[in-house]
Amino acid sequence: MRKILPLEEGDFYLSPEGYKVFTAQYHLKRGYCCESGCRHCPYGYNRKTNKQD
Repeated sequence: MRKILPLEEGDFYLSPEGYKVFTAQYHLKRGYCCESGCRHCPYGYNRKTNKQD
């Protein structure tokens, strides 16, 4: 079971459409790549090739 992390300032922002967008800060704090093609993925995951750089 994965641990739920409390959100802190700088972990996300709201897009113009109102969606919550997680930042690289949050992804690094989480500690793993979810392979969803996140906009700010610090792990280098490429959704098109299904690989991490």
